[in-house]
Amino acid sequence: MEKKIYYFEKPGTENTEKLIELVKERREELGIDNIVVASVSGKSSLKVSESMPNAKIVSITHHAGFKGGDELELEPEYVDKLERKGIQMYVGSHSLSGVGRGISNKFGGITPVEIIAGTLRLFSQGIKVCVEISIMAADAGLIPTDKEVIALGGTAKGVDTAMVLKPAHMGNFFDLRINEIIAMPRP
Repeated sequence: MEKKIYYFEKPGTENTEKLIELVKERREELGIDNIVVASVSGKSSLKVSESMPNAKIVSITHHAGFKGGDELELEPEYVDKLERKGIQMYVGSHSLSGVGRGISNKFGGITPVEIIAGTLRLFSQGIKVCVEISIMAADAGLIPTDKEVIALGGTAKGVDTAMVLKPAHMGNFFDLRINEIIAMPRP
């Protein structure tokens, strides 16, 4: 089997439209229903839903306090639009940091989960994000673990990475399978 991977020259928001186009094409080829999108504000998830209105989309954002305080970064205008479209939103701790990051911040050192995250970042930040949000969505019962899904992640804002994977729950992390990389930025 031969597949193509699309490489962006650099990471960032400017890749969002092209990435969504590539995901739409691959989704249709594979007949995948479930899409998980890393979308801090909700804007990227909304763009995906406009391009693929029949997809089952889960929008994943940062947990409260990610940037300090108790605030969520979801923007109310996007939340309203996503809710009207029936898109599920998930707010929760990151599966590849969580309490481990709090321990490292307080006492120094690094946890095994942070090593996994760092290893995935060797490919790109978006690769790490795609794996992470798939675990989060699976643990919340928002996507199946017995079917392929498409995950979209990125670097800072927008989405620049997409992959086809078979998700797993946090407790079965090593059952997760990355089946294809649709697109990613060159490091």
